[in-house]
Amino acid sequence: MMKTKSDDLLESFQWSPQPEAFSFVRSLVADFLSECPEAAALSDRMRNETGTRFIDWIDHIRLNRRDPRAARLERAGFHRASEHPSFTVCVNASGVFPAILIWDGITEIGIKVESVADFLATNQLQREVIGNPLATLRTCHVYTAKNCALTVVERHGTRDFDSGGPEHENAVRRLVHSEKFRTRPRDLPHDEDGFAAAHHLIDDAVRDLGRDLACDVWFAAEREFWMRRNRAAQAQKARQDRLGLGWANHDHHTYRSSRRNFKNLVAIWEKLGLQCRERFYAGREAGWGAQVMEQPVAGIITFNDVDLTADELIEDFSHDGLEEQNRLGTVGLWCGLHGDSFLQSGMHHLEAMFDFDSLTKQLAGEAGVKTMKPFSDFPYLRQAFTEGERWRVDPERIDRLLKAGAITGEQAEQFRTGGAIGSHLENLERNDGFKGFNQAGVNEIIRATDPRQNIGA
Repeated sequence: MMKTKSDDLLESFQWSPQPEAFSFVRSLVADFLSECPEAAALSDRMRNETGTRFIDWIDHIRLNRRDPRAARLERAGFHRASEHPSFTVCVNASGVFPAILIWDGITEIGIKVESVADFLATNQLQREVIGNPLATLRTCHVYTAKNCALTVVERHGTRDFDSGGPEHENAVRRLVHSEKFRTRPRDLPHDEDGFAAAHHLIDDAVRDLGRDLACDVWFAAEREFWMRRNRAAQAQKARQDRLGLGWANHDHHTYRSSRRNFKNLVAIWEKLGLQCRERFYAGREAGWGAQVMEQPVAGIITFNDVDLTADELIEDFSHDGLEEQNRLGTVGLWCGLHGDSFLQSGMHHLEAMFDFDSLTKQLAGEAGVKTMKPFSDFPYLRQAFTEGERWRVDPERIDRLLKAGAITGEQAEQFRTGGAIGSHLENLERNDGFKGFNQAGVNEIIRATDPRQNIGA
C-alpha cells in the first residue's frame, strides 16, 4: 500500500526503547549510590516519601576521562555534543537520558531541583553555592565521598554546566516578568484579546531575558496556576517540597485548545522557542489529535490537544488554522465548559516522572487521592491519571453549549449542579529511556475523561 503524507507525518519522531543506554546509566547510578551513602539515603527517601526515583532527577553525570566506563559511552549510544575547556559533553538524543560529561575530576552526579536554596534549607545543610541568587544556573556540592560527589543543580533556561558571572540586573527583570506572567489576564471578553495580551508580555520578557529564560519563567507560572486548582498536585508538590525538590521532575505540560485558538496556541509556543515534534491522531472515531512540542534549552515539552479530523492531519493543522465544527469532541467540549487551557482553565494536566506503583499507593494512603486505571502499562512506559478534579462550570458557558446543541438539557442541568471534570495529575514511569507516548492509550483516556461520560461521577 502506498504511503500517504499523513503516514509520513505520523511516522516522524518515532521513538523506541533504548535498553542498552538505560542499562548503562543504571549501572553508573548503582555504583555511585553504593559509594556515597548519603546519596543512597536520599534516593531511598525519594522513593519512600515522594514516590519518585533517583534516576529521574539526574541532570548530568561526570566521569573521569580514565574511567574504563567512559570507553563504553559510544556503544551505549552517547555521542559527543560539545567540547569545553575542562570537559566534553556526551548525549543520547534517542531517549530520555542525562548528559554525561567526561572530565579530569571524580565521579559526580548532579540532580535537578527547582531551588538550590530550598534544598539546602529543607535538608538543613550549610554549603557553598556556586552562582548568585536568581542566576540562570546555580550548583552546590551537597555530599562528598572518597571518589564521588552529589551536586544539586538549579537551571533556568540554560544548558550550561558552568556558572556564569553576575546577573543582578537580569535577576530583577526576571522577578518583574514572573509577576506579570503569574497575574496575566486570562478571562477577557474575547479570546483574541487574551492571546494578544500574552504576546505583549512574552515580547517584553524575551527582550529583557532572552527566549530561553522567558520560557522557563512562563511555565513556572503555568504550573503554579494549574496547581491551585488541583488537589492531587498540591499534595504531591508538598511531598516533593519536603525534600526540597520542587517540580524539577516534570515531563510535559498538557494543554487543551479549541479549534479556533489552536493556531494561536502554537504561535505562542514557537515564540517561546518550542519546536514541533511528533503529531498524534487517535483515529477517525476518536475525533481528536495533538501536536507535541519541545523547547530543547529550557527543557519544556507541551502536549497540545485539539478536536481533529483525519483529513486535517494531512495538512499543517498546527499553523494553517482550524475552522469550527458543528459537533464538539471531547477536547472541544472541555474547552467549551472550562475555557481553553492557555486562557481561562489552565493546563489539563502536568505529567511528571515517578515510581509508578509507589506514587499510586502513597497518594491514596497519605492524601486520599485515587488513581484511574492505567492507559499505558508497558515495561518501558506506564501512565495513569489521578481521579479528575471536579470544577464548577460558569452557567453562561452551559447556556451557550445548550443553545449550540453541543449538550442536552439533561446534561446541562447536571453540569449546573455537579460541575465537570477539570484537571488531573499524571503518573508517568519511563524505562529504557523511552521518549514517546502511547497513542492508542491516550485515545482511551481521552474518551474516559469526556465530560459527557463523567456527569455526576
